[in-house]
Amino acid sequence: MRAPGFWHGEPGLLAALLSPVGALYAAATRRRLARGPRARVGVPVICVGNLNAGGTGKTPMVIALAQHLTARGIAAHAVTRGHGGSLAGPVRVDDRRHSAAETGDEALLIAAFMPTWVARDRAAGARAAMAAGAQAILLDDGFQNPGLAHDLSLIVVDAHVGFGNGRVIPAGPLREPVAAGLARADLVVSIGDAAAQDRFARRWGAHIALPHITGQLHPLPTGLPLKGQPVLAFAGIGHPEKFFRTLAAMGADIRATHALSDHQPLGDALMTRLLREARSLGAQVVTTEKDAVRLAPALRAQVMTVPVRLRLDDWGPLDAVLDRIMGGPSDAAP
Repeated sequence: MRAPGFWHGEPGLLAALLSPVGALYAAATRRRLARGPRARVGVPVICVGNLNAGGTGKTPMVIALAQHLTARGIAAHAVTRGHGGSLAGPVRVDDRRHSAAETGDEALLIAAFMPTWVARDRAAGARAAMAAGAQAILLDDGFQNPGLAHDLSLIVVDAHVGFGNGRVIPAGPLREPVAAGLARADLVVSIGDAAAQDRFARRWGAHIALPHITGQLHPLPTGLPLKGQPVLAFAGIGHPEKFFRTLAAMGADIRATHALSDHQPLGDALMTRLLREARSLGAQVVTTEKDAVRLAPALRAQVMTVPVRLRLDDWGPLDAVLDRIMGGPSDAAP
């Protein structure tokens, strides 16, 4: 499912007409979050969540945090619902025997950086992780889930789209109103280039009274330099255009793009069509890391993966909270 265009920009007539339904959605979220008490598992829980439906950069933030906590000497495990996967869990992800159809693509990707657990019941997943030696839990998503208490809650937002038109589903892209969500959070992390960060600050800066950290996704070097390389790009992430912009910034000669639905299965018929089109264009097929884990093993050699990593401009505000909840300062460099 693709986000409707009226979710972004100024609210229009359709958003206004759907706002009463959005108010019901927000009320349901509020009632769900009022359930309590939330479970505590004995180790700090860091929730990486968002207010928007769809991709905002949570997975790159989880990976960046995993690497940062490792540098601090903290054995952190990730707990995720495993969106798009069939396993209810709790189960520890093993990329040698699990597929994206079982665990979801995000869980498989995160598992390359830290022990990762799929669990529909977040508290049960956190307890399993702690029993396996976790000193901290990174909760991938779950900001609107009442099952587990959070010691630190990060709201991740794509600076290019911000909080959209500011309305709640289906009138806009939000899972809950901005004010309500930020009132429960500790930090906001906006991801985007300088121009996007400037637009986000102008539109939403007055609404953010929390520490606000900025960052940008940077592509890692690939085996084949992309500058001038003809490519056919496809992406099944929350905002595929972000990936296409990255390729353009790398100097790729983009012959065709295919924006798929988030987590869309990459079946044989679809991939045969994309590979055939790429051959006709004389182009290399390229995709994201998150999409690549959904490819059949036989196809991975034919599709180039372009990985990206999040670089935060200042870890200071986040490290200050980590020092408090983890019980000591860090000697690690940001």
